[in-house]
Order: sequence, then structure tokens, then C-alpha cells
Amino acid sequence: MAALLGWSGPAAFFAGFVPERAGSSPIAALLTPLSATLVHAGIAHLLLNLLILLFCGRAVETILGGPALVFLYVVGAFAAAAAHFAVDPGDTVPMVGASGAISAVIGAYAILFGRNRVRLANPLAALLVNALWLAAAWILLQLLVGFTFETAGARIAVAAHIGGFLTGLVLANPLLLWRYRRA
Repeated sequence: MAALLGWSGPAAFFAGFVPERAGSSPIAALLTPLSATLVHAGIAHLLLNLLILLFCGRAVETILGGPALVFLYVVGAFAAAAAHFAVDPGDTVPMVGASGAISAVIGAYAILFGRNRVRLANPLAALLVNALWLAAAWILLQLLVGFTFETAGARIAVAAHIGGFLTGLVLANPLLLWRYRRA
């Protein structure tokens, strides 16, 4: 809506996650990681995020349940903001979009639906090796995409995507166990 009204800049500034502002204001640190997921850099950014959330989110929700999906999304948004902050705490450019939170959903999707091709005697070790391979692949992909867009003049919050994805990898199995704890 803000893009249609020509308010993208002010919306990004007020609702986006700005590391410098979050570092000096606890209220901004608590509110803007979530509000940033509601503001996007354009209609293509919004549509891509919605498409990925529709595809991965529906599948993850089927396995983990609605409340766990919401929890994963919110924790992913905060993890993405924390990772973005960790890379450059003095950055004054707002981070906008739900990509970091959705990356958490993608990470959970990768753990829940990915075929673990690692054969180890210990299933926990096999899961850990699989998660490490997924993390390495995602980090490499994000660095390549970030570099590509950076050379084209656009900025992508690569650290936020990585932080969200790692959160999804870590939370997928505990959330699965939580859902079926009484089974």
C-alpha cells in the first residue's frame, strides 16, 4: 500500500529495522524486527515472499501446526534482525521485508522435508551433518545472491537471511517434538 501511495521511503524508515536505531533504543529493538516484515522494497519483493511463504509455510504448518509456524516466523524475524545487527550495528539503512522470517520457515522446511542422504550409525549425528550441509549451501547461495545484487546497486540483508535460516534449522525438530509430545 505504501508503494502505491509513494510512501515507501517513510514507511521503510519508520517501520524498517535500522541497526543504529535498535542499538540505542530498546523499543525499536523490540518492535521493528516485526514491523519490518510488513514493509517491502516493492511489489516484486512482496510477491516473492508471499509465494515462498505459501509454498513452504503451508507444508511446515501441516507438520508443526499453526501456533508453531507463527512462533517460528516471529523468532525468525528477531533472529534475522539480530544477525543483521551483528554484521553492522552502525548501519543506518532500514532493513525491510519478511525474507529473514521466511528464511526460518525455509530452514524448517529443509529439515522436515529434505531427504537426509547422510548415513551414520547415530541418527542425531546424521541430522547434524545434514543440517550443516543445508546451512553451508544456504550461506553460499545467499552470499552469491547478495554479491550479484550488490554489483547491480541493490542491497540485500544477507546476514538476515542466514540468521533466519539457521533459526529454522535449529527449531524444526524441537517444535516437531513439542507438537507430538503426548503422542
